[in-house]
Amino acid sequence: MTVTTRIGVLTSGGDAQGMNAAVRAIVRGAIQAGAEVFAIQEGWQGAVQGGDHIRQLGWNDVSGILSKGGTVIGTARCLEFREREGRRIAVKNLVDAGIDRLIVIGGDGSLTGTRQLRLEWGELLAELVDSGQVTSDSAERHPELQVAGLAGSIDNDMVGTDMTIGTDSALHRITEAIDAISATAESHQRTFIVEVMGRNCGYLALMSAIAGGADYTFLPESPPRDGWEDRMVEVLTRGREAGRRDSILVVAEGAADRQGVPITANRVRDILREKSGEDARITILGHVQRGGKPSAYDRWMATACGVRAVTEVLEVGTDAEPVLVGVHSDRVGVEPLLESVVATRRIADYIAEGDYAAAIASRGPGFQMMIDIYRAITEARPSVADPAGKRIAIMHAGALAPGMNQLARVAVRSGIDLGYQMLAVRGGVPGLIEGNFDEVAWADVEGMAHTGGADFGTRRYVPSDTELYSIARQLEDQQVDALLVMGGYHAYATTDLMERERRRYPAFNIPIAVVPASIDNNLPGWPMAVGADTALNTIVDSIDMLRMSASASRRAFIVETMGRGCGFLPLVGGLAGGAEKAYLPETGITLPELESDIAALVDAFDSGRNFYLAVVGEGTSEHYTTDVLGKLYEAEGQGRFSVREAVVGHLQQGGNPSPFDRINATRLAWNAIGYLHRQLRDGLAEYAAAHAGTDGLFAPLHDVVEDMDWEKMRPRTQWWRSLRRPFDILSRRPGQQ
Repeated sequence: MTVTTRIGVLTSGGDAQGMNAAVRAIVRGAIQAGAEVFAIQEGWQGAVQGGDHIRQLGWNDVSGILSKGGTVIGTARCLEFREREGRRIAVKNLVDAGIDRLIVIGGDGSLTGTRQLRLEWGELLAELVDSGQVTSDSAERHPELQVAGLAGSIDNDMVGTDMTIGTDSALHRITEAIDAISATAESHQRTFIVEVMGRNCGYLALMSAIAGGADYTFLPESPPRDGWEDRMVEVLTRGREAGRRDSILVVAEGAADRQGVPITANRVRDILREKSGEDARITILGHVQRGGKPSAYDRWMATACGVRAVTEVLEVGTDAEPVLVGVHSDRVGVEPLLESVVATRRIADYIAEGDYAAAIASRGPGFQMMIDIYRAITEARPSVADPAGKRIAIMHAGALAPGMNQLARVAVRSGIDLGYQMLAVRGGVPGLIEGNFDEVAWADVEGMAHTGGADFGTRRYVPSDTELYSIARQLEDQQVDALLVMGGYHAYATTDLMERERRRYPAFNIPIAVVPASIDNNLPGWPMAVGADTALNTIVDSIDMLRMSASASRRAFIVETMGRGCGFLPLVGGLAGGAEKAYLPETGITLPELESDIAALVDAFDSGRNFYLAVVGEGTSEHYTTDVLGKLYEAEGQGRFSVREAVVGHLQQGGNPSPFDRINATRLAWNAIGYLHRQLRDGLAEYAAAHAGTDGLFAPLHDVVEDMDWEKMRPRTQWWRSLRRPFDILSRRPGQQ
């Protein structure tokens, strides 16, 4: 008789949004692979208690949980599991259930205990056999425990992955609160102090301060130098003098000064009252940060990691080390679990020892950079003397993307911090042709961090050959020394054209940088264009509402997204929204495929489904349009269900930018201005246009655009296409046509 492999899944420690998405992916991914999945309820407490706390999960058991916060299989902290006897009981209960593969979703404490159990498994199993609690046959069938861990923690405090499950959703909660508080604070010219979670990790405090446009922040890894009280008041005062009507301070719950004395919200309020006479208001967000539905990122990232975790525990050898499944530059990968846990726990020691440089370095190279960026863009005066009055112009080009205002805000303030005169080109490329330039100051970009739209204006426009002369004249007349272009396809095409025409127009021989801003995410050389994450969240929010609208009926929905020739939005939006089908421009639609899809659709409703979702990109097929797909679905359903089409449309370009897009824009704009600064400083005889690359470096634009399929308006290399596999695995249950 063939014995079916059994996988146990548990969530442990504090809950985090996106845990349910991971559980759903693990259950369905394992079933597709021919394995059985058992939920160990209430975390390690359930493993110790056994019995009904270990129960099998089927395909339908995880339906409808993708959009839920928390964890449906429960979590708890278990003191018994920390002791050897508790772990021995857990081994017995797992072996009795036939489980020798385990996927654990939790923080460093949970994952540390998991690895300890794995190391002790053989010894504990032998003791159980000797005591007669486990038979020799059972022990022989389960000689090793295979383990994969997923980091679930809103603090983003795990080394070995760029983001932990729940962090992005927590940032959504925090920035929503800061945005709301800012409106009140500005109305009354008040100061607010916001306390966020993060005992040993300042990621939430730092990134929410950047995303929310806060004035000051306190981090566990970077305690302020002595005398910080006076400097804090000075920074806030200069901000008010420069035009700010409000002041927002963000404090991590674990922040302390260099003597180890906690810097609490109350302490900061008392200092402000004493030194400035201002009575600041305090908001402690608490567990609100762990609540609410998961963001689009936490859904698709946790889903992709869950599918990969199943592969890791099913396909690794018996002597394989436990792994941590995480993301690196948006791609799923694995790291040794022990090394990740040890490195994570060492950070708290660095902080306690006063080795703050090591603590910051352990967070990754981007953490220190974001601290430097934050300090520069919150200061209301330049930190560098005027570099010979040089002028940098910034402009948008192409379609609107949420986050364009944050790009402009950070670019302006970064340039001013370096001593440059900053010019805004109003109205995109047509404004450049017509000479619509305005000098902008620090206060002119106040409040732009969290607003949608593009205050400087943008247009989908590529200049004609005859208009290049006008652009050259305007650059000369305005004495522009460098140019930053922010946008999508039209920004790239315009910059590429200007570079190729430098011999005819010497005015184009200046440093030029281009950074990606497009909801379509159809640009080469950078994984996520500014605006793409906001568009994904809009799509997912729309899908969530459609599900609720269909809760009392049997209905199939076809959701149309933007994207033109690029399938990023329909694929990743469909993955995050729990769609059964995604149609992409890259693969098109064929009649045989439709026949198979309609058969699966009918089978789904005949098998008890009440809701079915397909997502299609707007440029997928000239003939099989959303309307045609709807008619085909309706006709072949023969009354079993109704069909509705929903075109999300320009909602994807609207709204306030997500925290991810604000942070992404901050990093891109800062690095772009830094690149232009280095080019001007070096004073080269000939310049080359450049595009944002990895690690803050800029690559020659002509090298990047070689990867661009200009006709189809998408890059030839598309990292997100790797998400097709987990999408297909999860979209149809085994046996479905």
